[in-house]
Amino acid sequence: MPGAVVCFASARRRSPHRASVCIARPPLLLPSMEGSEELESSLLTQPWASVRFGESTFLAKVCFRDSGYILLISDLSSVWYESADAEAVGQRSKELNKRLTVHVSSFLNHLCNLMCPLLAGQPGATTAFSCHRSPSGLRLHVKSELSGLPFYWDFHCCPAPLEMVFRHLVRPLIQMSLALQCQVQELISLLLQKDAEIEDYRENGATLSRDRLRTEPFQEETFQQNFMAETLPRICSAGEGQAFASALQQLYTAVTQQEVKQARKPHCSEDDVDTAPTAETTKHPPSPATSQEDETTSSSERTSPASSPAQKPRLSAAKAKPKKAKGLFS
Repeated sequence: MPGAVVCFASARRRSPHRASVCIARPPLLLPSMEGSEELESSLLTQPWASVRFGESTFLAKVCFRDSGYILLISDLSSVWYESADAEAVGQRSKELNKRLTVHVSSFLNHLCNLMCPLLAGQPGATTAFSCHRSPSGLRLHVKSELSGLPFYWDFHCCPAPLEMVFRHLVRPLIQMSLALQCQVQELISLLLQKDAEIEDYRENGATLSRDRLRTEPFQEETFQQNFMAETLPRICSAGEGQAFASALQQLYTAVTQQEVKQARKPHCSEDDVDTAPTAETTKHPPSPATSQEDETTSSSERTSPASSPAQKPRLSAAKAKPKKAKGLFS
């Protein structure tokens, strides 16, 4: 389902040390259960989605598996999370739904089916969500039906550790901003090339067939000034719930997938591990888009305004042989 941020994988072996995850106040790290790193890596590549409970807007992402789930939610002032394994889910379901005697996997599957439409912006008509914040954390209450009987669930979320906040929010946003900056520079370079092409047509006698299509040459400085004065205030007043539009969700996924790919590479020496990320983050974001943008950046340097004088002789030489107008010109 588009916009959904729920994923499933095969069941994993349980561990006796994984009970009551996040029901009591947890440690500052994820529970040390088997497959917890894979579960968080799967969560990492899920994009944030905007959800609304009452008058409050949140950003949330969640990953379900047969072995449990992990939820991350933020109001952009605080970040909370819960990681629960199948054993904790089974225990809580018995406390909240005493009339239901279904397998834990059915509870997880039903929770997934409830959260999926919510994160896609289409919550079910028979499902009600509410949240309650406290100094110790956040509780997300779900009320629905399962097999014709009332179904209740509470997500017990505690403050997320700083490392998790940086990994899922801060670092990806920095990398996304760098990727978007590279994209802007590439588009500016393409605009300058198009202006040079149009000017060449005009110098060779081509005219527009429709005068309404006439444009002025692109001025980067003027464009930046207008953007800061007009567009930026409009973006900032749109509200926190618009933080991740669909295009940005795709970019977030691409950036985080690259981070997961880098983490899965064979380990180098400790010195290489310590120095490589610093060298990389200071140059460009480690995303699939950046590998393209590295090419386009070097391409931009060849086609940037500094290289336009080198193109002038070619444009002048073309005047000796009048060309037939193409495209919008006749």
